[in-house]
Amino acid sequence: MTGDPTDPELACPIAPVVDIVFSRWTTPILWTLHARGRQRFGELERAITNITPKVLTQRLRQLERDGLVVRTYHPEVPPRVEYEISELGLSLAPLFAHLAEWATGNLPKVAQAREGYDQRG
Repeated sequence: MTGDPTDPELACPIAPVVDIVFSRWTTPILWTLHARGRQRFGELERAITNITPKVLTQRLRQLERDGLVVRTYHPEVPPRVEYEISELGLSLAPLFAHLAEWATGNLPKVAQAREGYDQRG
């Protein structure tokens, strides 16, 4: 990494990972593919409530571009397309597991802190 080490974006080595993995819909898509395995578009759309088809298409394309999702096209009638998490995507599983553990242990504390803050204001 080159550039000004005081630049927060350059000083934080996980910033690019956060940009890739933690956008609004990326995490639910990866979580669903990890938990349920290979999925067709409609299955993903039903599993991830409130996501629009346009956004799902955009995020799946970006995840495929980033190497986190594999898209398989089956040339049959009608055509069938399936998505699955890639090996690179699977390598994020321990990170998600740690975050889930942190959430279980700490989200009640965050809620409590917010409540205390709001009561002061």
